[in-house]
Amino acid sequence: MSRPSQPKLTTADNHGVSVIQSQAHAAAASSSLQQVPQLVPATPAGGGKALPPSKMKKQPADKDSEEYRLRRERNNLAVKKSRMRSKQKAMDTQQRVNELKEENERLEAKIKLLSKELSVLKDLFLEHAHNLADNAQAPASDASSPAVKNASGQ
Repeated sequence: MSRPSQPKLTTADNHGVSVIQSQAHAAAASSSLQQVPQLVPATPAGGGKALPPSKMKKQPADKDSEEYRLRRERNNLAVKKSRMRSKQKAMDTQQRVNELKEENERLEAKIKLLSKELSVLKDLFLEHAHNLADNAQAPASDASSPAVKNASGQ
């Protein structure tokens, strides 16, 4: 079933926003039911959408008012807190950089020490391998001579 169209009433508030209400809504406003107005710009150039409260122009606050003083005080505290957090973060980062530099130096020293140790162990191993090779070659060449055979008990 279709609803009969109702003529609309328009009222404007002081922020340049029109509130469109149907006559049924206007009648309901007078009753105990709560009414939810539909917001539209007062001028057609607005594109048919109302501005959110954050985008509406605020009336400039009187610099002598208590509200202005409280807002400035809260803002000053927030800025101070933000700057303190920023400084603390920078100090923490610098401390971490210093710790990492120290660890890097320790690791580089350890690399040098282990490289020297590796070089010494390689030299020892190669010397031992050459000695084994020399010792292995000497008896093999001596095995063909009769004196070595007699000495070995054959």
